[in-house]
Amino acid sequence: MTATRILISGASIAGPALARWLGRNGFDVTVVERSASLRPGGQAVDFKGRTHLDLLTRMGILDEVRSQQTAKTDWRMVDADDRVRAVVPGEFIGGDIEILRGDLAGILHRATVGDAEYVFGDEIVAMTERSDGFEVAFESRAAERFDLVIGADGVHSAVRRLAFGREEEFVESRGHYYAVASGRVPLDGLETVLPSGRAVAYGYTTPGRLVLLGGQKAPALFVFRAPRADYDRHDIDSQRAFLETAFDGAGWRTPAAIEAASTAPDFYLDALTRTQMSAFTRGRTALVGDAAYANTLGGFGTGLALLGAYVLAGELVAAGGDHEAAFAAYDRRMRKPTKIARTGDAGSFLAPPSTFRIGMRDWTFRNPLMLRTMLWMTDAFATDDRMPDYRLT
Repeated sequence: MTATRILISGASIAGPALARWLGRNGFDVTVVERSASLRPGGQAVDFKGRTHLDLLTRMGILDEVRSQQTAKTDWRMVDADDRVRAVVPGEFIGGDIEILRGDLAGILHRATVGDAEYVFGDEIVAMTERSDGFEVAFESRAAERFDLVIGADGVHSAVRRLAFGREEEFVESRGHYYAVASGRVPLDGLETVLPSGRAVAYGYTTPGRLVLLGGQKAPALFVFRAPRADYDRHDIDSQRAFLETAFDGAGWRTPAAIEAASTAPDFYLDALTRTQMSAFTRGRTALVGDAAYANTLGGFGTGLALLGAYVLAGELVAAGGDHEAAFAAYDRRMRKPTKIARTGDAGSFLAPPSTFRIGMRDWTFRNPLMLRTMLWMTDAFATDDRMPDYRLT
């Protein structure tokens, strides 16, 4: 093989998935992760349609993923007096299988520890590309040489910044933000588990703001619109203050939710973004997962990460390690499946800008025909019958 030594940045979802395919098919793989260990918990992610389930089956992890899946959760959209205005079914929110991101990362790591060397608590700080590979500098360990570098390090990808350019050139934000927090808010008087075992979450929407409580996606989820990003992405206190300001004066159970979020040990806030890229490779660098095709809360990211990892590995194996041929094929094959990530707008759907738009969203879920159509569309977007069979081990 022309390229055999590969460095992957990121050990969440796309990175371990790619390591699994490459490591078992003749490549020497190292995965570097800036966090000191795998991050537990987090919001729920989901898989939907034949393609996603087939990938989990090919990876040999479908049964374990099923064993750790969350219960189906219906979202009841309510007014300030807890009157239900619409129900968003768990099948729309959680697809065929829903699982906490941390649980999925743990499954992938356990399944791939024999396929790659994992390095936690370190990160790439510089990359010098030469005709025959990269000289990669790390924050802690000594510099090393690799044939290829793959960025699987999320929407704020350091690899993309080093190899392609500034984040602002490739990541688009339309003014919506979201926060997830582990602090639970009592839902006194509300039904949270149905006799069937399905869970129930409750969402309260005012123009440009949504607070969702009790769900499997996260104990508390906030989505809101703001004129500017008035916070420091590396300072949790400033993020909590930004969230508090955004929901100032909101009714329902929102004040209690904001108070719980202010001390929640697991808290995360970021902009709702989508990645706009015409190609996911450059030179000896490739991007996979959210680094290449993110659409925050859009519902397809985890499945696309697995698909991208499979296609990238498959093309590298098929090309005998010829990265130029493999990367060109990867760019070509992933262009259509990732279209949904470049066009979806989760912010306007979750936190519509006006009372009228909120009413239209809720009506959509009260209309059986519209609901069936949307369920069919999400499955169709996620299913790719043209996915090649690379015969990987």
